[in-house]
Amino acid sequence: MAALAVSLVGTPYQFGGADAAGFDCSGLALYVHARVGLAIPRTASEQRHAAHPVPLAALAPGDLVFFRVHSRHIDHVGIYVGGGRFVHAPRAGGTVAYGELGEGGYYRARVAGAGRFWGGISTDAPPH
Repeated sequence: MAALAVSLVGTPYQFGGADAAGFDCSGLALYVHARVGLAIPRTASEQRHAAHPVPLAALAPGDLVFFRVHSRHIDHVGIYVGGGRFVHAPRAGGTVAYGELGEGGYYRARVAGAGRFWGGISTDAPPH
């Protein structure tokens, strides 16, 4: 999933988009998961609620990282690709791009958790 997400870097942002013509953040996550045979909910908030929680310290490529960017609710999601980076569709007028989870960064201050829809789930994270 991480490699597929990386291959989509540069694809245009499109509100409500969920195919290679353009993506919004949750549409990107939906598309990547569908390509590996996993059905997940459509919105970032629904994805967080349905995903198996993963502690940030245990992130693996392919996990989803959830954010509170413009509200107190989950309103953004990215696909973790390793090395403290994730791929996401950040904003209208932009393209699918890398984001950073590094200390002191914009997204680190807004991260609200992580979740997984793939593989064996074994974490110590409490359910939402």
